[in-house]
Amino acid sequence: MLMQQAAPRTLQRTHPLSLQPVQLVCYLLFGMAIPAGLWLLGRSELLDQPYVYGTLIATGAASIAVWYILSRLRQYAKARLLSYVVPVNVMVFAVAAAAIGILRSPYSIGLFGSCFVATTITSYVLTAITRLGNKALYIVPGGRVTEMHRRREHVAVDSLGEFEALVDSNAVDGSIIGDLHFDHPPEWERLFAKAALRGIPVYHYRQILELETGQVRIDRLSENVLGSLIPNLPYMAAKRTFDIVVTIVFAPLLLLAMAAIALVIRLDSRGPVLFIQDRMGFRGEVFRMVKFRTMRERTVEEDEAALRDDAMTKDDDDRITRVGRFLRKVRLDELPQAWNILKGEMSWIGPRPEAISLSEWYENEIPFYSYRHIVRPGLTGWAQVNQGHVTGVDTATHKLRFDFYYVKNISLWLDVLIALKTLRVVAGGFGAR
Repeated sequence: MLMQQAAPRTLQRTHPLSLQPVQLVCYLLFGMAIPAGLWLLGRSELLDQPYVYGTLIATGAASIAVWYILSRLRQYAKARLLSYVVPVNVMVFAVAAAAIGILRSPYSIGLFGSCFVATTITSYVLTAITRLGNKALYIVPGGRVTEMHRRREHVAVDSLGEFEALVDSNAVDGSIIGDLHFDHPPEWERLFAKAALRGIPVYHYRQILELETGQVRIDRLSENVLGSLIPNLPYMAAKRTFDIVVTIVFAPLLLLAMAAIALVIRLDSRGPVLFIQDRMGFRGEVFRMVKFRTMRERTVEEDEAALRDDAMTKDDDDRITRVGRFLRKVRLDELPQAWNILKGEMSWIGPRPEAISLSEWYENEIPFYSYRHIVRPGLTGWAQVNQGHVTGVDTATHKLRFDFYYVKNISLWLDVLIALKTLRVVAGGFGAR
């Protein structure tokens, strides 16, 4: 077995404009300095006005924030950043405008708007260049590398001669990928070692597979591919505080929206407004999850199979009401879970909690399924925005790998990426049933 390097946070890039320091200069130059200079043409008398400098400070800080956020999001799998350029710019410049308003600082709307448009265009161009600048991944045969899906940057190394020529080349523009747990012939292992000594990145195939798919597989506990079986505890504590603050700050808006939704549900169909169900939660503790009722009530037989079938929502499920279908599509049926978040049973972001009957079934059928309960369940999550609902053991296994990726990589920036993906999911109705 060969030693492997630490997993790359992102695939390497080639274009000079993909380098982070260069991109920062571009943001300040094309996102602030040049548009400010163009705006001030013919307005030289404004150079001594304090509000001009205040606006430049605000837009400069916003440009740096956009650069930093997009650079941090880029390190995660399935971060199709072109989709998030506009939302990130809108969010950051909205915060900058709010800060100006709170501080009652005078500013120029024209200059502020010009810098916003210029920064958005700059970030879009730089993100596109970065996306197109992937270096090649040289795939060495043997073992389980066949699990990797072919992509345009993958280059197959089909023979020992090709591998040797690649390692001896002075212009290797990429990384070498192989199954480093596989028992390669000695001459192949020597070439892996030689490549590492020459400064060519060598990675285990599963590290790249995680980066490309956003999933983590656990085949046996001895692999311990999650590193520590305890996720980032300091961040989890900070996240709990953030959950409470966000829920309290937005409580008036949440209560107003929930009151309106409750009235519509009451007018649409008979039955209670709320649906309360036992779910499997943090550290395997059962809790009572609250959501808006979106289905017609019906009597369910008390046998295990019937309960399990009732807990699954199927395509075009005839139990779903007219209003319920809309609420599910835009995820507004989940809003009452703000109460579960305040109680500490849930978080805004985390693996979705399953009904008890489904959770027990999956635990019996899927190895390590219960490990997803090591973090608080969420109103939205990594699996939710990448796959949606499941209908059986096979799809639950696939979804579980997304949950493991979240547990392994839990961080502020992954949560930000999930929040952005959730907005897109809500707009498009992905995964709704």
